Amino acid sequence: MNRGFGRDKRLLTPRQFKAVFDSPSGKAPGKNVLVLGRGNDLDHPRLGLVIGKKSVKLSVERNRLKRLIRDSFRLNQDALAGWDIVVVARKGLGDLENPELHQQFGKLWKRLARHQPVNVTAPGTGENDNPHA
Repeated sequence: MNRGFGRDKRLLTPRQFKAVFDSPSGKAPGKNVLVLGRGNDLDHPRLGLVIGKKSVKLSVERNRLKRLIRDSFRLNQDALAGWDIVVVARKGLGDLENPELHQQFGKLWKRLARHQPVNVTAPGTGENDNPHA
């Protein structure tokens, strides 16, 4: 499997994020973070990150977290095929050191992967959602 993190591996639209928030089929709460997952009918996972100023003040910290979470996701994506995943940062996540974050996300991915994704194609998540086609 391609271990890259191209556009096809990302949640890009508010609609895609909303689908995961509205009906997650898997949840993995961690220390200062919440991971939500939902089946996506694809052969690869997609990742979306919600790391706001409110929970992580400094932009360098937000960027470090994003880089680290994406890297961890990239290394674990084989086990996560078929999931749309949203990672929601909470206060204090930026205070954790890199090795601790890597370890925590490794565990969170495994916990989420244990649940098989329930494939529910909601409006706006499939490839062919033009109602006027």
